[in-house]
Amino acid sequence: MTETTPITTRQGLQYGALGLPLAFVALPLYVVLPNHYATAFGMPLATLGLILLGARLFDALIDPLIGRWCDHLYARSPKHVLVMGAFAALTLAAGFGLLFFPATRDPVGLMVWAGCFLVLTYAAYSALSVAHQSWGAMLGGNEARRSRIVAWREGLGLLGVVMASMAPVLLGLPVTWLLFCACLAIGWFAWTRALRPRTNPTPHRQDIWQPMRHAGFRRLLTVFMLNGIASAIPATLVLFFVQDRLQASRAMEPAFLGIYFVCAAASMPLWLALVGRIGLARSWLCGMLLAVAAFVWAGTLGSGDTIAFMLVCAASGVALGTDLALPGAMLAGLIAQAGDRGRAEGGYFGWWNFATKLNLALAAGLALPLLALFGYTPGARDASALGALTIAYCVLPCVLKLAAAGMLYRHQHRWTTQGEPA
Repeated sequence: MTETTPITTRQGLQYGALGLPLAFVALPLYVVLPNHYATAFGMPLATLGLILLGARLFDALIDPLIGRWCDHLYARSPKHVLVMGAFAALTLAAGFGLLFFPATRDPVGLMVWAGCFLVLTYAAYSALSVAHQSWGAMLGGNEARRSRIVAWREGLGLLGVVMASMAPVLLGLPVTWLLFCACLAIGWFAWTRALRPRTNPTPHRQDIWQPMRHAGFRRLLTVFMLNGIASAIPATLVLFFVQDRLQASRAMEPAFLGIYFVCAAASMPLWLALVGRIGLARSWLCGMLLAVAAFVWAGTLGSGDTIAFMLVCAASGVALGTDLALPGAMLAGLIAQAGDRGRAEGGYFGWWNFATKLNLALAAGLALPLLALFGYTPGARDASALGALTIAYCVLPCVLKLAAAGMLYRHQHRWTTQGEPA
């Protein structure tokens, strides 16, 4: 099999299966856990916020270190990576259970418990994610092949998000944890049967900052961050927009989110077909412009426009398909162009994941203070407050998306490649 041969469905499933539990666990950890500790254990919101902030900052900062560690494991053999992945998976499964079912209810003990197991669980999640992403990048190939590899991982990840959004409500937390453990075991086992990457056993001379010295990587990372913040802001504010601007029933919120994620998953084959015609960079550019159009439309909506907002969710979900499937494939090509393929993917994806997590922090850090500054509070109905909400939810993401699109258009030739060195 050559590196221009498309991967088969079986190969895609074997590699991508681990993406499902990794996405499955992210939603409970980032969305359900804070509410669970506040309501079930009465932890003060300020205390909970500080614990989460500290754990998440630590998680982001260690990602580049985890990336370099993964590179050293790959230099030994993919088998060493799979063994590490097994320990990380066991730690992640245990951490999930211990966080949601703590052994103490003492206020101080609970704070220490949550802080320690958040750090441990986040670290295990990051190690498994970086190793898995690096594996896919090492499989190489032309733009179409690379985008399909990433699409399998991210498409199954979207299925994991949908499952995680329903499982706690329909099955309860104990059964949700058991379901996650089963999916994680299946995902790791499938990964052990996946197509093996070709690694370079040459001793590493690169330090943790080596990827950041590559001008092409810095440019691509800048585009990725601008685009990522633009996507994270509406994700942070969507429920405020639905409840106050649209004044929609809370019962409709799952429908909006479901349409968004289902359309993202369904759009991937269409985007992959477009990649085969116009390439990764131009396809991603099309996705950005579609997202801008969707949010411009959202800015015109008001009370009761729920059907129109469903269409906005559908269009922005389709655009999300490019954000999930294409940037990682572009990064894989850039790594090969830099001559680092098979020996430094972990370093690059460590910084990539650091940027992803920083995007979430920056989105909340930008949007929420700006809303407060301009007089918006949850439940507001006056025109000025709703105007500020519309600007934050619709206009600010468009500005950032257009900045990312402009930079992508300007430098697209630097990342356009139809093949990889053998």
